[in-house]
Amino acid sequence: MANRLIPGLLVALLLVLHAQLWFGRGSVPQVKKLERELVAQQKANADAQQRNQQIASELRDLQEGLEMVEELARRELGMVKPNEIFVQIAR
Repeated sequence: MANRLIPGLLVALLLVLHAQLWFGRGSVPQVKKLERELVAQQKANADAQQRNQQIASELRDLQEGLEMVEELARRELGMVKPNEIFVQIAR
């Protein structure tokens, strides 16, 4: 009787472990799905980081390049500062 009990228990344990491997928490299909989600999230993060860097660069240009913005506003829109006289020379 003991000769059949030990192999039977070992086979049952093997079946339980194998079932966990394929159907339980952390199973092979679930790990594959999580890996696909991870790759997609990493791509989305890289895209967002690139957009953030672009926006930060534009913001830095606007903060540092106010002289350029002022010059364009003066030339194209006729901007005049307070207590300043606007003189336009026609050619």
